[in-house]
Amino acid sequence: MKTIKGPGIFLAQFAGDAAPFNTLDGMAGWAAGHGYVGIQIPSWDGRLFDLERAAESKAYCDEVKGIAARHGPAITELSTHLQGQLVASHRAFDTLLDAFAPPNLAGDAKAKAAWAVQQLQWAAKASRNLGLTAHATFSGALAWPFFYPWPQRPAGLIDEAFKELARRWTPILNAFDEAGVDVCFELHPGEDLHDGATFERFLAAVGDHKRANILYDPSHMVLQQLDYLAFLDLYHERVRAFHVKDAEFRSSGRVGVYGGYQDWIDRPGRFRSLGDGQVDFTQAFSKMAQYDYPGWAVVEWECCIKHPEQGAAEGAVFVREHIIRVTDKAFDDFAGGKADAEKNRKILGL
Repeated sequence: MKTIKGPGIFLAQFAGDAAPFNTLDGMAGWAAGHGYVGIQIPSWDGRLFDLERAAESKAYCDEVKGIAARHGPAITELSTHLQGQLVASHRAFDTLLDAFAPPNLAGDAKAKAAWAVQQLQWAAKASRNLGLTAHATFSGALAWPFFYPWPQRPAGLIDEAFKELARRWTPILNAFDEAGVDVCFELHPGEDLHDGATFERFLAAVGDHKRANILYDPSHMVLQQLDYLAFLDLYHERVRAFHVKDAEFRSSGRVGVYGGYQDWIDRPGRFRSLGDGQVDFTQAFSKMAQYDYPGWAVVEWECCIKHPEQGAAEGAVFVREHIIRVTDKAFDDFAGGKADAEKNRKILGL
């Protein structure tokens, strides 16, 4: 078994235009001050990171690692959540997603998709140059507008969507394979890959590609009312990244899992700061240790109630207290003995 690395923190929700949140140097120092030993970098945020330069220059990547290391944290993964969303997007989202790409691409879905693919190709090379083994992203959503089977979907619609999703992602997965890095899709409502069944469908479409893996975030499973612990029993071999994020779902006679178009504060399912929700992290961390999860535990803070600074400060302590230092011996070794085939046969009456 392996001891999980951490605590790490995803910087995206905290980055801003004011110091210390407007530079990687400032954010690395801020994270270290809260007790984090790893940082996950949003690759789209030019205030913190230059993705194209990182893909082209090992020296720049060494500089980036050095900036973080001066304060203590290591880099856990790069993230391309925004770019991944654009790799495959239904036209219903075109205007909504203009903000995810450069302004000059607004309104041009094909140009945004091509830009996103290039970004992912760079992310593969940048991850290699940084010495990383996992990468966090989204799958995008061609079929999501049709997730509920009414109006009735024509036969083959979802198969065609996943065939196209696989066509777009296979070259990217191959690029990450060349770089020796796993692509970890965060299973998330709003993405075509949002649960175990959709991940299985995608995996079949890409021929069980070894680089198609999972970013495990139990909060999104709570909001879908999916058994997030049983999920690890089923898919642990493909889990290569971990967002530690809490959530709650409180049943209502008025609103269900679809949320009634309400704001986050009023929805039955909502994200919470660590320890304030319903996720059983004691069991989640136990299963991750049991199944030899090889990576980092990274806090992704999202809460509609608590201030982010309080959430960040509490998150490092929370993760540290849940990481299990795995044992290197069995608890009952004192009562056992060395292997002895003849003795074992005698005990069995053979």
